[in-house]
Amino acid sequence: MKGGENPAFFVIKSILELDGGDDTVNIKKALISVWDKTNVSQFSKALIERGVKVVATSDTACYLRSQGVEVAQIDEVLKFSESFQNNVKSIHPENLATIPMNSLSEFHFQILKDLSIESFDLVVVNLRPFRLNDALNEEEVLQNIDIARMTLLRIAAKNYRNIIPVCDPRDYGMIVESIDRCGDVELQKRRVLCAKAFLFCYRYDEKVFKTLCDLFALDESELRKS
Repeated sequence: MKGGENPAFFVIKSILELDGGDDTVNIKKALISVWDKTNVSQFSKALIERGVKVVATSDTACYLRSQGVEVAQIDEVLKFSESFQNNVKSIHPENLATIPMNSLSEFHFQILKDLSIESFDLVVVNLRPFRLNDALNEEEVLQNIDIARMTLLRIAAKNYRNIIPVCDPRDYGMIVESIDRCGDVELQKRRVLCAKAFLFCYRYDEKVFKTLCDLFALDESELRKS
């Protein structure tokens, strides 16, 4: 490791180059950060009842607690004060470093130990629908682009063998059923969830692209030719 290099960044860089690990990994810890709260309280409760530790970002944690589901809040776990108007809370280096950390070498786990970080086996993310506001306010439009949750979902999907990416509330039931049946989510179902996550990201990016074309008065068709 080069002098002065952030160890968490080094871990992320190293893990993203891995091909994956064992096909069956017990689900012990989940990170939840959702805008669409459909069935998330029932899902979180079901995970907790099955021995999964649930950690959530502040808005999701507040909602879950209001529904009687006690979860850990991510800034409490990472000792990181959520700031920058909550735009970067989910992409704190330590948080990113916890996501794809299964099936690693002893060296990687030593870094985790030094950083006092545990692994996440499941990441549940969805975003607020992206729309162009009537006032065509550029600053507001740009602020509404969700970078943090997209980053979490992409990293989880890239490492689907080690971590389960979930972006569709309709998949909650399937995940619980899989845990009850075999203690995990089967490889082929992980692949489906991986593909759905990247499709979700693609559709979101497409909406952002179209919105910015409208906002900046750009020729969408010409840009697509480039």
